[in-house]
Amino acid sequence: MRYWTIGFLLTVFAPKGFCQSLVFEKDSQLKVECEGGGEGPAWHPALGVFMTGHDGAINRMDSTGKVSVYRKDAGANGLVFDREGRLLSCEPKQRRITRTERDGTIKVLTDSYESHRYNEPNDITLDSKGRIYFTDPCYGDRSKLEMFDADKKIVEGVYRIDLNGKVTRILGRELERPNGILITPDDKYLYVADNDNNALNGARKLYRFDLKSDGSVKLGSRKLIFDWKKGRGPDGLKQDKEGRLYVAGGLNKPNPPFEPDTNVKGGIYVFDKQGKFLEFLSVPKDEVTNCAFGSEDHKTLYITGGGTLYSIRTKTPGYLIWPKAK
Repeated sequence: MRYWTIGFLLTVFAPKGFCQSLVFEKDSQLKVECEGGGEGPAWHPALGVFMTGHDGAINRMDSTGKVSVYRKDAGANGLVFDREGRLLSCEPKQRRITRTERDGTIKVLTDSYESHRYNEPNDITLDSKGRIYFTDPCYGDRSKLEMFDADKKIVEGVYRIDLNGKVTRILGRELERPNGILITPDDKYLYVADNDNNALNGARKLYRFDLKSDGSVKLGSRKLIFDWKKGRGPDGLKQDKEGRLYVAGGLNKPNPPFEPDTNVKGGIYVFDKQGKFLEFLSVPKDEVTNCAFGSEDHKTLYITGGGTLYSIRTKTPGYLIWPKAK
């Protein structure tokens, strides 16, 4: 195992006068759990941590640290467990959203919108009613894209799947390239990581939108939380029980021509529920893609970066859709 101490890691971007972490447990250390974690992750109390490898397979690390392939050739990215403990998966390779039932069968929830195939579904979340929200950017081959607006411009949108299976696009060209997504536990806000890292001056911003009770977005409510400027922008994000946001983003080494700036380092950026920056946790491997809470007390933050799964202990339990804290 390799470790990096919190005292050292939190010196970059630490608030003036900072000497003790407000977020991470005293003497907590960033721990390498295993290899095989390129994206995801999602924690199951009995089965362990699920994550997607660079080859798109869904891998699983059990309680002993053993890693096995859960679904080969899934072509997956973002993962989350729904309120019944079923695994939901964004599958950009096959351009669809799936649910793994308790008996192991795979159900396709949606693979098209208005008769057009999705771009590359990327990240996924749920609200308190069980409605599913996902982002649909494209970071690969753009010649395959079918999502266009009335002006024939490509749409990289955000979608909602209602309990009856109906799909609605709730954001379209209000964003450049939506990536990470999160609904607050009270269903009041939608956070979206807008990360166009294939253009020098593309968006690298975290936004918050007001969410209506019917699951639609209040247009005009967009609020900028943080701007990564010309570095690598935000990716996946999660929230703890006190409303703090934990956002994966940044870059340790320049990646020209589109990501030349490394002033915003790679790691986890923590914001309070008003959007004020609190702390930064450095993660050594690029790219830092996502995070998720787990463990019995929900105080372990799992982080995927550079094909590695890391963990670190937090002072406050994370908010999990499932399972609920005991």
